[in-house]
Order: sequence, then C-alpha cells, then structure tokens
Amino acid sequence: MLVIRKETEKDYLKIYNVVEKAFKNAEHRDGTEQDLVVNLRKGESYIPELSLVAEINGLIVGYIMFSKIQIGENTEIALAPLAVLPEYQKQGIGTKLILEGHKKAKEMGFHYSVVLGSKDYYPRLGYIPAVNYKIQAPFEVEDENFMAIKLNETQTEISGIVKYAKEFGI
Repeated sequence: MLVIRKETEKDYLKIYNVVEKAFKNAEHRDGTEQDLVVNLRKGESYIPELSLVAEINGLIVGYIMFSKIQIGENTEIALAPLAVLPEYQKQGIGTKLILEGHKKAKEMGFHYSVVLGSKDYYPRLGYIPAVNYKIQAPFEVEDENFMAIKLNETQTEISGIVKYAKEFGI
C-alpha cells in the first residue's frame, strides 16, 4: 500500500539515495540533484510540510520537494526535485506526490507552483507554460519546459521573473 507522508530526519539518507538513483539515467540532469535537496533543507526556502516521501511497505520509493521562490512581490513555490526509484516509475507515484503537494501547498496559502521539466509529463497535471501567467524564468529555457500551475483559482494574476533560492545556484 502506498503511503505519502512528510519527510523526517531519519529519512534523509534514504531520500538522498532515491533522488540519486532516480536521476542517474534521466535525460535532463546535472548529477547533483540529491545534493540540492540537502542544501535546500538548510536554507530559508525549505518548507518541511512540502517535502514528501512515497512509501510502500516501509520502503521509500519516491520523493518530492517544493521550496519557496519569489515572483515579483509574491512568495510562491517551485517543484524540484520529483524523484521515483526507476523500478517504481510509470505507476502513478510521481503523480500522487505532486497532487498531495499541491493540496498541502494550497492549504498553506500558496497560489502558484513552477517547474522546469518534461513538456510531456507535467501538463497532464495541469501545468502550462509559465509565460501564460506572465511568469518568466531567470534563465534561457524553452517555454514548453518552464511551466506553472495556478493552485488557487481565486488568486489575482501575478507576473515577474522567478527568483529561486540561492541553493539552486541560479
């Protein structure tokens, strides 16, 4: 049975290994995704409630982290990373992690989430090119790969260039 829950300190090493294995053969990776997680936990943008694990029979098979970003005057969130062990991919675990993260983020008062990722994966979950919301990446990227989702439809429109946490090195 799949359980999605908030990460705990005792999970950190297991999460490190999950992220490292998940990105080992990824098409777009820089090889430091697992270290980014460690560094983000130490920074001001870390949101413990939005760092979630997916567990099957006590084994951590997936992980997601959302961290604070700035878009103009607004504090919103970025999804990075999403990791599922290779042998558990294509089973809906990543989708469940994202949906649970979105639900918690909305409850916490966040209105937008951005992601740099696959144009084939994230649109299935409601992400659209961020430029449609007048949200811009702070780096050169194809519009179809820099996406956003509006978590709260009653939120007024925002615009601006995303300012990531310093741990991203952007």
